Amino acid sequence: MSICMIIIFMDKKQIYKRIGKNIQNERKKQNLTQENFAEIMNVSWSYVSKIEGGFQNFSIGKLCDIADYLNVPLANLLELK
Repeated sequence: MSICMIIIFMDKKQIYKRIGKNIQNERKKQNLTQENFAEIMNVSWSYVSKIEGGFQNFSIGKLCDIADYLNVPLANLLELK
């Protein structure tokens, strides 16, 4: 199933939760705590926590920044399966 088809069946909250989980997984692969990652991003720990939990809205620009900070392709964060 293509990413476009998956998005059709997901509401916005589900999408943010899935992307947040992907961010969390990539962060953990690098043995970074939320506090460490927040420091790297120059944001608060609670902001990282809200993003990973799917409770914080963010722009595509911010998502690109997060991918850059984690040094992973943006596609890794957008995977919705």
